[in-house]
Amino acid sequence: MNDKLLNCFTNPIKCKILLEINSQKATTAKHLSEIYTDIPQATLYRYLNKMLKDDILKIVEENPIRGTVEKVYALNFDFLKELKNPQGVSSGKMYMQLFMQYMLGLLSEFKEYTSKEGIDIENDGSGFSLYPVYLSKEELNEFALNFAALLEPYRKNRADASRDLHSIAFIVTPPKTNK
Repeated sequence: MNDKLLNCFTNPIKCKILLEINSQKATTAKHLSEIYTDIPQATLYRYLNKMLKDDILKIVEENPIRGTVEKVYALNFDFLKELKNPQGVSSGKMYMQLFMQYMLGLLSEFKEYTSKEGIDIENDGSGFSLYPVYLSKEELNEFALNFAALLEPYRKNRADASRDLHSIAFIVTPPKTNK
């Protein structure tokens, strides 16, 4: 996995963009701005242009619309292949770096939240938990697939007055052995 792609996976805004483009197969900046109302339009376009320049995205269509051209963006890599076999994450040191960047993103979200006055953890819908379980490799894979399937219908929700954006993180620790 190259550094530019790694940066996209660990940057919350770029990661949102990647996930939505992957789920849609191809989409426009207009679509992205409609579902991610929390991302300023200038920021969205800046990230899209940077991701194009870094060969993370490609333009698959250009549609003339009222005197301008609407670009349709798609991923310029195989998303599942990169996640399942991240080239470049071949050492413990690089894996640790990827995990630390992931955790720093979560810490940043929690820091921003806890810095606000008058937080209400229960009503705001924040929390974290840990469930130690014994699983075979097959059971772990089945669980991960079921977890992803459980979240998929909610990923399609769009921002509105009744919905706030939450990040749900999924971490599987390396196996512990009693040997």
